[in-house]
Amino acid sequence: MPTKKDAQSPAPHAADTHDLIRVHGARVNNLKDVSVEIPKRRLTVFTGVSGSGKSSLVFGTLAAESQRMINETYSAFVQGFMPTQARPEVDVLEGLTTAIIVDQQRLGSDPRSTVGTATDANAMLRILFSRLGKPHIGSPKAFSFNVASISGAGAVTMERAGRTVKERRDFQIIGGMCPRCEGRGTVSDIDLTQLYDDSKSLAEGAFTIPGWKSDSFWTVRVYAESGLLDPDKPIREFTKREMQDFLHKEPVKVKVEGVNLTYEGLIPKIQKSFLSKDREAMQPHIRAFVDRAVTFTTCPECDGTRLGEAARSSKIAGISIADACAMQISDLAEWVRGLDEPSVAPLLTTLLGTLDSFVEIGLGYLSLDRSAGTLSGGEAQRVKMIRHLGSSLTDVTYVFDEPTIGLHPHDIQRMNDLLLRLRDKGNTVLVVEHKPETIVIADHVVDLGPGAGTGGGTVCFEGTVEGLRAGDTVTGRHFDDRAAPKEEVRKATGTLEIRGAATHNLRDVDVDIPLGVLVVVTGVAGSGKSSLVHGSIPAGEGVVSIDQAAIRGSRRSNPATYTGLLDPIRKAFAKANGVKPALFSANSEGACPTCNGAGVIYTDLAMMAGVASTCEECEGKRFHASVLEHHFGGRDISEVLAMSVAEAAGFFGDGEARTPAAHRILERLADVGLGYLSLGQPLTTLSGGERQRLKLATHMSEKGGVYILDEPTTGLHLADVEQLLGLLDRLVDSGKSVIVVEHHQAVMAHADWIVDLGPGAGHDGGRIVFEGTPADLVAARTTLTGEHLAAYVGA
Repeated sequence: MPTKKDAQSPAPHAADTHDLIRVHGARVNNLKDVSVEIPKRRLTVFTGVSGSGKSSLVFGTLAAESQRMINETYSAFVQGFMPTQARPEVDVLEGLTTAIIVDQQRLGSDPRSTVGTATDANAMLRILFSRLGKPHIGSPKAFSFNVASISGAGAVTMERAGRTVKERRDFQIIGGMCPRCEGRGTVSDIDLTQLYDDSKSLAEGAFTIPGWKSDSFWTVRVYAESGLLDPDKPIREFTKREMQDFLHKEPVKVKVEGVNLTYEGLIPKIQKSFLSKDREAMQPHIRAFVDRAVTFTTCPECDGTRLGEAARSSKIAGISIADACAMQISDLAEWVRGLDEPSVAPLLTTLLGTLDSFVEIGLGYLSLDRSAGTLSGGEAQRVKMIRHLGSSLTDVTYVFDEPTIGLHPHDIQRMNDLLLRLRDKGNTVLVVEHKPETIVIADHVVDLGPGAGTGGGTVCFEGTVEGLRAGDTVTGRHFDDRAAPKEEVRKATGTLEIRGAATHNLRDVDVDIPLGVLVVVTGVAGSGKSSLVHGSIPAGEGVVSIDQAAIRGSRRSNPATYTGLLDPIRKAFAKANGVKPALFSANSEGACPTCNGAGVIYTDLAMMAGVASTCEECEGKRFHASVLEHHFGGRDISEVLAMSVAEAAGFFGDGEARTPAAHRILERLADVGLGYLSLGQPLTTLSGGERQRLKLATHMSEKGGVYILDEPTTGLHLADVEQLLGLLDRLVDSGKSVIVVEHHQAVMAHADWIVDLGPGAGHDGGRIVFEGTPADLVAARTTLTGEHLAAYVGA
């Protein structure tokens, strides 16, 4: 008979009581003393309008502190090589676990980086070919397009048994790099007429390269004052020797005004400074220059495979490593599955696991030789997820930043399953998300708001999805919003004919895109939408293309500098006060001398976190005291930069401070829903959705009849999407043609015309499966998009 003691359940172990992550008093960016409790081993979704503080809480507080504490476990020596992180502004953080961050940062845009090199799949393939390839050509290095073949010989002097001995040694490294294109897959040719005007001399300003100013020590003056060239002779009159020195000379040391500088030929200098960078990562004006000056063609020797002849000659079952990397990953997985070789069985199992993860996560349409810089934000994020899918770690906190970006509604279900699988292994999953399809699977929801920027930063709701639906928050009210297809669609004013489009996976597509209306191009991820729009509609006169690439900016950049708003403001201040415009720039002559216009002073403490303290001289205003004595409309420049967009629009709209040029830019910022941003807020503190709309506002000023937008709803809350649709309508009503690549059902329903690509991804896609109005697509339900759109509108 059981005793009384046996009948009682044992008291819980002390270790089992830590089942919450507690945050008290978080004040990072716009958070206002936020306190939340997040359940461990559950899926928690953070919602709220764009700019409400979701990323500040999840990434800036929880993930940042977890990473900082892990970094502190390393020795001081190792910490010296790691990025230093300050402790987030928060009173209490309890119950943290190791955080693994999967964000939307693009993968490195180095031209040598591919999908294969970013995921270790290439490394495993190289080992496989070095073991099984016939003929055998060498170690795994022999199949790497980043390793050049080198050989050398010479005498080596050594001390041996008290005697000096000389021995002849030779060495050889067999690499896989194509010698012609140096592993890039493309070769470049430079148009010299775009670099300089040969009718002028160096002294007359012959160079036409952006950023090469006549007083620049490192560029123009090193040529003009090197002593190797005559600065007063027109370039077309240079002798053969002078031209050789000017264009191709090997690097040599020269003295300019007593300073030692390196002189090298113009072509190698341009190649190092411009062509070594990825084109997509360049600033717009630099990219325009490179497009004019440089022609990229596929390398004729390796045919774009990046590999040398020897690496391409070694084959397994008739397939070379170049063929394997060019295959669609879903096909490559089948090929690897068919290899039966016990000697490399563990390698094949691991490689197959990685390739199957690609297919499972919906990226089976990529190939391993795809350049990493060409992946969209959503694709890059899923490539990063691959290494975590098969991980045997548990009790880890996974932090995802909008994992459904770039996903068709058909693919979202697959992503949801992956998130739930990570949770079911005993992990805490934190997701910042706007899509109702993903919010609905959450165990716990934290809704931040109620507004954005200074109007946000508080917790509006904590609890279950049912509670959110019933609650009176912005997210709750918009949660079940459904857009109905329009009763009346606009009539096209013309057509843009695309014939025989064959970029990437497109199959000789012929399509007529109507002009003067809102056209949405849709289809599952990898079906060929971007290839059709960006590959077949040349960006040029009359076409304004706004892609997904994130805007870059340092802590010195702000909305006023990025949009060009500061120029008319500076000129207005200068004119009103009779001084130079440069005085009203915190990055130029008007900067506070103590903090150099940063507003804060950074103290570097080696491997400890650096400390930022407000500059005592300018009190964080960033300007020299004498500059702040100049007023315009009763305000000084620091007060103007502290205004919100909405306030500044009123200030510059009428009265004595009326400045039409500034008012136009401010109106565009208000149009995209950024009226709450302050003009001087550093770009580094903006959320993804805010950056996307800032970019949209900047491009709207460009003159063009056709606007191409690539997923403009990225990072936008359901409430913000309505505002975006209003903006697109205003663009179309003003006579523009708008073509949007988009998965969001609200945008599809709002379109006048839909072009649906598919039916699948990669080589299963690339065809037009539907073109017509949204109402016809819903009625037909013949495609995946049609089925999901019908379910969305409740048809």
